[in-house]
Amino acid sequence: MNNEINNFIKWALDNKWQLITKNDDEILTLNVKILNRYKNLPKEYLSFLQKVKQGISPNEKSWFICEDEFNDTSGIAFSWNEFESISLEAAEDDEEWSSDITEWWDKHIPIVMSVENGYTFYAIDLSNGAVVKGTEPEFEETFAVASHFGEFLQKIREGTIRF
Repeated sequence: MNNEINNFIKWALDNKWQLITKNDDEILTLNVKILNRYKNLPKEYLSFLQKVKQGISPNEKSWFICEDEFNDTSGIAFSWNEFESISLEAAEDDEEWSSDITEWWDKHIPIVMSVENGYTFYAIDLSNGAVVKGTEPEFEETFAVASHFGEFLQKIREGTIRF
């Protein structure tokens, strides 16, 4: 997996992404709320977070959600769970709908956000490790784009997935 991450890092830098990598001695420290909510994060995604501090597309309209975003210390205008919040606002006082939204997001950790063509995100489905894509207005209606995180990175490099 580290090979796929390293290949992605090289590709991103070569393609003018704003990519900041971490020093090897930096320890990944995710917010306790994240760790409590998402107990079974895939190792390959954790390895990515251990290596990449920031990943923003060249047009600055898409970005990876990294440690600082999860810890609410990035300064980015969108919170890591922005699209969940938007869905919950739409549900208003409908408790069943709100519960369904929260339950869905409990099983899907967002990993990329985009505002390029409307609001779009990619998330890891924690039940099987697949990466799914969702768009507004029904964020929770997603479809799989990769069977695992490494394949997701590969598809970005190959141009199959574009931001």
